[in-house]
Amino acid sequence: MKKTLLPLIFFVGMAALFYFVLGKMNKGEYNPRDIPTEFIGRAAPEFALPDLFDPSETVRPSDMMGKVWLLNVWGTWCPECWREHDYLLKLKRDGVPIIGVDWRDTEEDAKDFLRRKGNPFIKVPFDPKSVAAIEWGVYGAPETFLIDAQGIIRVKHAGGMDPKVWNEKFEPWFSDGSAVK
Repeated sequence: MKKTLLPLIFFVGMAALFYFVLGKMNKGEYNPRDIPTEFIGRAAPEFALPDLFDPSETVRPSDMMGKVWLLNVWGTWCPECWREHDYLLKLKRDGVPIIGVDWRDTEEDAKDFLRRKGNPFIKVPFDPKSVAAIEWGVYGAPETFLIDAQGIIRVKHAGGMDPKVWNEKFEPWFSDGSAVK
C-alpha cells in the first residue's frame, strides 16, 4: 500500500503545482522569462567594443548620455531575434535609437544578416566573446534594456520585442519626450 501511495501523492502534488503555475501564466501573472535583475535603477555598465561595420570605431554606452535609448542583445543564431527583427525596424522608422549588441556571432554572419534583413540599429557593437553580455548580466537573447538620459537602466526585457511589450514596458519612456519618469 505504501509503495503505491507515495508515488500517487507525488503525482497529485506535481499536477496541482502545474495547474497553479499554468493558471498564473494564463492570467498574465507569471512569466518565466521575468528573472529579477540587479541592474534596474543603476548606471548602465560601460563597455568598449568595435563597431561591426567599422572596427576602427569603438562603441560605448556613455556615447548615448543625454538620450533615452535601447540596448538590444541579439544574434543570428537566435530564432526569437529573427522574429523580433521586423518590429525593431519599425521602431527605427519611428525614431527610437537602438544599439544592437551582436552576441556570439561571426562577423560575416552578422553583417550578412543585417544586409539581407535591414539594420534597425544606430550602432552595432560586435561581442563574439561575451564581454558586454557578461557585464550587463545577459543570460539569453534577445534581451532589451532601456537606458534613460542620465545613463540609468530603467527597464529590462528578456525575450522578443513586439507591440505588446513595447506599449507596456518601453513606449511610456518615449511618449512625452522626457528623459526620466
